[in-house]
Amino acid sequence: MTEPLSPHGTSARSDSAAAKPVPFRGGGFRTSPIPWISPVVFIGLIAFWHWGSTSGFIPALVLPSPGESLQAFINLFQSGLLWLHVSASLQRLVIGWTAGTILGISVGLFVALSSIGRAAIAPLVAAIMPVPKIALLPLFIIWFGIGEGSKVATILFGVFFPTVISTFGAVDNVDRTLIRMGQSFGLSWSSIVRKIIFPGALPAILSGFRISASIAIILLVAAEMIGAQYGIGAYVLLAGSLMATDQLIAGVAILSALGLTVSYLIGRAERYFLGWRT
Repeated sequence: MTEPLSPHGTSARSDSAAAKPVPFRGGGFRTSPIPWISPVVFIGLIAFWHWGSTSGFIPALVLPSPGESLQAFINLFQSGLLWLHVSASLQRLVIGWTAGTILGISVGLFVALSSIGRAAIAPLVAAIMPVPKIALLPLFIIWFGIGEGSKVATILFGVFFPTVISTFGAVDNVDRTLIRMGQSFGLSWSSIVRKIIFPGALPAILSGFRISASIAIILLVAAEMIGAQYGIGAYVLLAGSLMATDQLIAGVAILSALGLTVSYLIGRAERYFLGWRT
């Protein structure tokens, strides 16, 4: 028995095979979320820590048990000191990181888009960037005093230079074909910067935020260890001086939670501003 022919002279079976949809394979290395792995890894580490503490594999002086560290955190919360330390650190971190980021993006755009800025500021940034910012804290104390000014200035200064470099590099990596296309359509300089250059550079700028935020937290702790009554860094320093390892671990856990929160917020910003990439 012969197969029925289609109007084009081919068999209906071959036409149906040819019309079968082909699955899309160009995922572009898109990752798939696996939400259960992170909790499993975290629980596994806590379980190993608990086993090491109870079995004596990990000495109590080196690392207290998870229960002791949790109790130290609960005592800190019940005493009301938790909010005092966290609020003081958050205030310094938000002010210093925000000011350093705004200033860094502005200077980075100026360096990337201006011949004068590239010639005058880029070498200066390259010369000062390798200097450890914590080494400048005594100088900031002389300039701004032992109070909040020196701590905020240390964070601002540490955030400023990575932000300038990430912004400068991001703008330089924008496709020049898009810029020439905007010029051919008669767009003004400000429109090209606002509609082409800044959106094209935004992914790298937001990635730089993760680096600058980590630097800001490190400098926050270092600055609070010098002349601060309240703050997570001051709490960790006091716990280390008293050899209270349970309180020390509790302070480190607070810093870890702070870092995770900042990373989450930056991730949300990336998904909001960069949704066009998916």
